[in-house]
Amino acid sequence: MGLENLGGWEFIVIILVGLFIFGPDRLPKAISDGMRMLRNVRQMARNATGDLSRELGTDIQLEDLHPKAFLRKHLLSEADEAALRRPLQDIVGEVRGVADTVKRDAQAVANGASSTASTAAPVPLTKPAAAVRPSWDDVT
Repeated sequence: MGLENLGGWEFIVIILVGLFIFGPDRLPKAISDGMRMLRNVRQMARNATGDLSRELGTDIQLEDLHPKAFLRKHLLSEADEAALRRPLQDIVGEVRGVADTVKRDAQAVANGASSTASTAAPVPLTKPAAAVRPSWDDVT
């Protein structure tokens, strides 16, 4: 868990917001307090998973505490999981097939339109007839 999802501009904006909120004098202390709190929370999570592992007699990772991961790992067999996924995979396959067909048709239409536009004789542009615009005096 790090800053890999944070771009350069987002990092600069966070620093500027921190400067505006805390000021240049208190910003380093606020950062160090935040980092200390984050370390404490991580240590508490490690201690909790260690205690659970010791009590249950099995190796539990922090990711295993997520309900979906727990169900997938402990309650569903691979065959059950495959049976649950099969209908959704079939639907996804059908949708992808339709999307590919639409994409091919659109590409064929675009290629056909570009080829007919390049082979067709240019149509001379005519100047439209001057339309009479009513003025405010005509309306009133």
